[in-house]
Amino acid sequence: MRIIAGTAGGRTIKAPDTTETRPATDRVREAVFSMIGSGAVGARVLDLYAGSGSFGLEALSRGAATATFVENGRVALKALKHNIGTLGIGGRAVAASVPSYLARDPGTFSLVFIDPPWDLDRERLEQEFLLLDRFLTADATVVTSRRYADPLPRQPKNWRVATDRRYGDTRILIYDRMAEEE
Repeated sequence: MRIIAGTAGGRTIKAPDTTETRPATDRVREAVFSMIGSGAVGARVLDLYAGSGSFGLEALSRGAATATFVENGRVALKALKHNIGTLGIGGRAVAASVPSYLARDPGTFSLVFIDPPWDLDRERLEQEFLLLDRFLTADATVVTSRRYADPLPRQPKNWRVATDRRYGDTRILIYDRMAEEE
């Protein structure tokens, strides 16, 4: 795996050596960042179910102001910390489950990546969307990855699906948060 563009473009990152994670391919990340355009520049990024940190690290490389990585798996967390340290472009790893992290007051974020295990049930993801919503800026972007065949999660009323794309077995959904319900 590698960082695709920006200040760390071309540098490799370590994927966790475990069956518990499913790293996003370079192709998928390249497509996501093409879709969000300059949305990473200056962003306060939250990378949930971070794994190797590929989404958040790509955002930092492309000009994000900060990135917080949330990961609970021991092996993935080790790879994530290695990648943050090796690239030297910033970022903070938090060892926590996503629900416990969102139960705190983590601050405000403008760009969020949610790449959960494919066996995470839809209802739990919907609950996490609701917990997350209060920590988003008025015009935040939320990028999620799901197995293509899985039913779509319901999003909060003030989120709209901006993009819904398929890449093999992967479905990428990009939500835009609205300042007010439309």
